[in-house]
This record gives sequence, C-alpha cells and structure tokens, in this order.
Amino acid sequence: MESRLRDGRVRNGRPRRARDRGQVALEYLGFIPILILVAMAGVQIGLIAYTAQQAGTAARAGARAASLDLGAQEGCQNAVSGWLADQTDCSAALGADEVTVTATVQIPSIVPGWDFDPAQKTATMPVDH
Repeated sequence: MESRLRDGRVRNGRPRRARDRGQVALEYLGFIPILILVAMAGVQIGLIAYTAQQAGTAARAGARAASLDLGAQEGCQNAVSGWLADQTDCSAALGADEVTVTATVQIPSIVPGWDFDPAQKTATMPVDH
C-alpha cells in the first residue's frame, strides 16, 4: 500500500498526477441531474397517490351532495384541495333510489414531458327522500 507524504507525493518520490485533481467534483456534477430526476420522480409518485385520494374524497362528497339535491359539482370541488379544485370535474347519474358520482381530477405534472391520465373515482349514495 502506498503512503503519501504531506506535499502529496507518493513515498517513492514521484509527484501526484495533477490531472486527477477535481475529478470527484466533476463526477458529482455529472451525477446531480440523475439525482434530481430521481427525486422529482419520487415527488411525482406521491402527487399521483395524493390526487387519487382527492378524487375519492371528491366522489364521496359529490355523491353525498347529490343525494341531498345539492349540486354534485360544487360538493366535489369543495371537498378537494384548493389547488386541485379547478382541475376537478364530477358527473352524477341519478337512479331510482341512489345517485352515482364519478369524480375526475387531473394529475399535475412536475416533471416536464411527463403527462398522466386523470384520476377517476366513483361513489354511490342512497337518495334522501
């Protein structure tokens, strides 16, 4: 095993190669975009799960509102986070004794070029007579 002296030379007297200085910094610079992409992908997966959860909440709230003869769309939009409310659409289908609401929430993308289908959830509630 080689041991180095204080001035950077190896014990046998040869100087350390000057070209190797800064190599680690260059490796970090090359690896940083990959780390950023992986981090953004992780956040995007969390955002997809959150949007799907919000779509389920919107569907249940819209069905509850529609079963009470209130607007399903308003019930849906009031149930989701404010920044997702504009991207939420609900459709109600009335039956004889029940109402079914399908909530569609557009999944926001934080990674450029990645587009996703919207999250859709359905809920059914009995109509309150």
